[in-house]
Amino acid sequence: MRYLHTMVRVKDLDASLHFYGTLFGLKEIRRSENESGRFTLVFLAANEDITNAEKNGAPCLELTYNWDSEEYTGGRNFGHLAYEVDDIYATCRHLMDNNITINRPPRDGRMAFVRSPDGISIEILQKNGSLPAAEPWLSMGNTGAW
Repeated sequence: MRYLHTMVRVKDLDASLHFYGTLFGLKEIRRSENESGRFTLVFLAANEDITNAEKNGAPCLELTYNWDSEEYTGGRNFGHLAYEVDDIYATCRHLMDNNITINRPPRDGRMAFVRSPDGISIEILQKNGSLPAAEPWLSMGNTGAW
């Protein structure tokens, strides 16, 4: 068995690609437009997974955009996506500088949570253990749900 992808339905494909691609740094690996089904699939990969994703089609995040308007509600059966980063503080600073709320700051230098434009919870984990605790993260409280 091998992991292939996680599918997330999105309401605004451009806003989601800006978040996942421009701000979060994922790269579009492939895209599929289905006119008869009226949907678009966009597959994204993290920087260290790009070669594998291009060669083997995995691991990826699949954004599913249904062309007809549809309201999605979050279910407790879906927890979160998780990505490992080289510097959690720099990643969180970059997201904050681009108006993304850090719902659970990296007070421990190891873990943070944010939400996508569609309310998907994303866990950010520090590669190779924790960084030393540092401000402003150490004093920052949680915001909203994560």
